[in-house]
Amino acid sequence: MARSMWKGAIQFGLVTIPVKLYTATESDYAIRFNMLHETDLSRIQMKVWCPEDDTVISRGETVKGYEYAPGQYVVIDDGDLDKVPLKTVRSIEIEQFAPRDDTTRQHAQFTKQAYYIEPDKIGRKAFYLLRQVLAEKELTAICKVVIRDREALAALDPFEGTMLLTTLHWPDEIRSTTELDLPDEAYDFKPAELKMAEQLVEAMTDAFDPARFKDEYREALMSVIQAKIDGVEVSEPEPVEESTNLVDLMKLLQASVKAATDEKAKASPAPVSVADAKKERADRPAAAKRAPAAAKATSGVASASRADAKADAAAKADATAKADAADEADEARPARRRKAS
Repeated sequence: MARSMWKGAIQFGLVTIPVKLYTATESDYAIRFNMLHETDLSRIQMKVWCPEDDTVISRGETVKGYEYAPGQYVVIDDGDLDKVPLKTVRSIEIEQFAPRDDTTRQHAQFTKQAYYIEPDKIGRKAFYLLRQVLAEKELTAICKVVIRDREALAALDPFEGTMLLTTLHWPDEIRSTTELDLPDEAYDFKPAELKMAEQLVEAMTDAFDPARFKDEYREALMSVIQAKIDGVEVSEPEPVEESTNLVDLMKLLQASVKAATDEKAKASPAPVSVADAKKERADRPAAAKRAPAAAKATSGVASASRADAKADAAAKADATAKADAADEADEARPARRRKAS
């Protein structure tokens, strides 16, 4: 079972909802490398060195300190952190509710970490009441919470059977785009360029299914690692040529549209022509008519067979009766002759 990394409560007005937080993403998925000594490939050790005592010390001998003046430190332990006079140390304080509009989504793009929320049994009714209101009103709860000794801005949204807490960057942490080398002038696009770009976007538009995507770099890197283990030489991939000729923009768009259309056609069922569709619709009534006729014909054949069988049986019975009557007549004639004589 997953271990919670934070325990506290959601503060919703005067309502307190006890909850636990669980990280919503995998952190052990990445391929990790160890630092080795190049000459003998032995794994190196990162030791904690004390320059004052000129010796190696253990992690257990270390403490956290804040440098308030050059070379001057004050020690801060967990007890001091628990005394921080802030409500968000052990609670997710809902500051406001915001509509899920462009403004909210624009800032929510600068995310840090996502957490699943698990309500305690005692607070489940209040938790799911809040979740239902957010879902029906299409609102996002803007919160503040202290996680790992730092207060974070966060967004709280319904997600599947629970809610998702996503920590965000503070506004002063987001760098301005003025630092970038961006053009001041606006570009004028030809109608043909816009039309071709729209066709390319349309050809590549589909419902988002996360299951269709995977980390191809990880698989490629693992193949290189396995080849090195097996002693197989790995060749470098061919460099991708980048076109810097803007005159070729239309040609590149046309080729891209064709490639995207072909790729989409491979994943789609074969199209049915108008003529085939009409023929299929025309065949349906005829097939429907043929079915009862065939059933009727089959029934007629069966009835005729049964009638023939009955006629044969009746003929046989009649022939048997006539034969019996003839035998009785033959037996009766001599008797009458004897009686007359």
